[in-house]
Amino acid sequence: MKQQIKPNVHKHLIGLTGGIATGKSTVTNYLATQYQLTILDADIYAREAVSLGSPILNQIATKYGENILLADGNLNRMKLGEIIFQKPQEKIWVENMIHPYVRNCFEKAINELSANILVLAIPLLFEAKLQSLVNEIWVVYCSHEQQLQRLIERNNLSPAQAIARINNQLSLTEKIALADVVLDNSGTVASLFQQIDIIMKNYHK
Repeated sequence: MKQQIKPNVHKHLIGLTGGIATGKSTVTNYLATQYQLTILDADIYAREAVSLGSPILNQIATKYGENILLADGNLNRMKLGEIIFQKPQEKIWVENMIHPYVRNCFEKAINELSANILVLAIPLLFEAKLQSLVNEIWVVYCSHEQQLQRLIERNNLSPAQAIARINNQLSLTEKIALADVVLDNSGTVASLFQQIDIIMKNYHK
């Protein structure tokens, strides 16, 4: 039986983050289906930022050349990824283009939505300095070995490519230290869901 959350007086904004391939989507899917929470996804906003014909995509193409685009004019994400994960200064440039757009999307949605609890799924919550958008931070983690293996399998990467992507984020240890809630996803999915259920009981007032 699905549980309903009793509305709170004040809007509660949960920032969900973690390392790449640690299980953030598993958590957001469960919160959406089991608790009917509204999920705002930074990855969706980031894709919108560089959508076909967008000003940001045009600036990226101007900087890196037309070969950064696919035949249909969309961004070649793999090619851009190879650039930014190998050259930190290029990563900073791209993020300075995209992060303000993502922040604006979050702020607009927070102001427009009537839900009392919103989950902001932001992989780069700390890196993009978006903590001010939320009043509680959840971090999902697993072991480094699990993270590496999941990323290699999910994105079809070489170990070196996967390690480069992991190292481009703030370490999980640092993220855990900054969290209000820590979810351990090194075990079974059932164990992860059980942790979420225990936490969610705090919202039943």
